[in-house]
Amino acid sequence: MSLLRDDRGLHYGDGLFETIRFVGRQAPFWDWHMQRLLLGSDRLGLPRPDVSTLLRRTRRAAAPLTQSIVKLIWTAGSGLRGYARPLPMRGRALLYATRYTPVSSAGLRLRWCTTRLGAQPALAGIKHLNRLEQVLARAEWAGSEFDEGLMLNMQGQVIAATAANLFARVDGRWFTPPVNDSGIAGVARRWLMSQVDVTESALTPAALCSAQACVLTNAVRGPQRVASLDSVEWSVDPQVQSLIDNWSALFAVNCDVSSTL
Repeated sequence: MSLLRDDRGLHYGDGLFETIRFVGRQAPFWDWHMQRLLLGSDRLGLPRPDVSTLLRRTRRAAAPLTQSIVKLIWTAGSGLRGYARPLPMRGRALLYATRYTPVSSAGLRLRWCTTRLGAQPALAGIKHLNRLEQVLARAEWAGSEFDEGLMLNMQGQVIAATAANLFARVDGRWFTPPVNDSGIAGVARRWLMSQVDVTESALTPAALCSAQACVLTNAVRGPQRVASLDSVEWSVDPQVQSLIDNWSALFAVNCDVSSTL
């Protein structure tokens, strides 16, 4: 604890994180996670981490588990009190692995959150450590009635779920909200956009409720179909199921994912 008591990530949220799914010692989307981490480091003015060192450390943490989730936190390191950063900065990597638990195949039940996402282009897209908007939104419900909540921006447009990106098929076309002002450019979001033709466009609640299919994505759970939102219900969709199956195949225990590193 003495090592971390002056860490700027703890005091000010001065840092970034990646949540990376591993199969044994391999991570199918390692490169994409590192690209976002380096982009975030440049955006925040943090020193770039040594990716090869991070790979060795994360592999070591993941190795004892057949399938795991490694959370990697990259902070601005230690500093004195106050917002001014120390010069030179010495970044600090913190990481730990937990066992991956398979997700249910049942469709997700969503609700609307009253907490809204503020606009900050300097922070949009990257996975910075300040997630209080999402924490407040997730605190709006308890129990098992709902699986996730959807968040709007200040203009009333749908941006994302508390811990996932959003896709909707409206009039036969796939749409996902842009993340230029708020939200995260997710790894699973990037993957899904490589699988089907997707348009980045603002979505209103009314447009979402008129969709033929709705999907949430994140790097741990992959694509998941949405079953209900308010009074709207969606049945199992063949295209959505195919996306789910294709994602799952990337993490099959016996598959060869070494080429992705």
